[in-house]
Amino acid sequence: MCGPIAMMLPVDRSNPAKKVTQIITYHLGRITAYTTIGFVFGLLGRGFFIAGIQQKLSIILGILMIVAIVIPEKVFAQYNFSKPVFRLISRVKQALGNQFKNKSYQSLFTIGLLNGFLPCGMVYVALFGAIAMQSISLSIVYMVLFGLGTVPLMSTVVYINSFLTVSVRNKIQKAIPYVVVLIGVLFILRGLGLGIPYVSPSTMSLFVQANPNCH
Repeated sequence: MCGPIAMMLPVDRSNPAKKVTQIITYHLGRITAYTTIGFVFGLLGRGFFIAGIQQKLSIILGILMIVAIVIPEKVFAQYNFSKPVFRLISRVKQALGNQFKNKSYQSLFTIGLLNGFLPCGMVYVALFGAIAMQSISLSIVYMVLFGLGTVPLMSTVVYINSFLTVSVRNKIQKAIPYVVVLIGVLFILRGLGLGIPYVSPSTMSLFVQANPNCH
């Protein structure tokens, strides 16, 4: 959903310098949204960490990420639990549409802010990571870095949207599920504590201990 919104941004295309500041304002709105989401999910993740189930949570989240890709979307659509969410999303979309009517910096910031709260597969993946962090501050930093990481590509989309063919866009969409599955596998490996440096640290290093674990 982020790509089409970036293509339709009401930026001043006749003024390159102003266009840059407008795009930056839009990104600031998105990152603000991601920061807020990181705080909320950081609280949730911190609760899991205190409860001592962080390792199991990492495995569960990894499995859920893979399942979300493997199971067709229409299967989830059969259940009514998603209706309240869709109502909220509809309101966000309506508010977002109203902001496209002018080119003010306030509108661009609001577009970015609302854009950050809209459903997006890659944001879902980032949220799983935020929950798995060991503190609220790490969850916030995780989401901020995620937002910053999307800035180059999303900025490029604004500039080259007329050059992106349908074929290229389809290839990008097809690649996303594979990326999500890969991240899901990494989460599972992390939770298993296999002793693989950076990928799957040992069980001992996943928890705070009163005495150092020396070998």
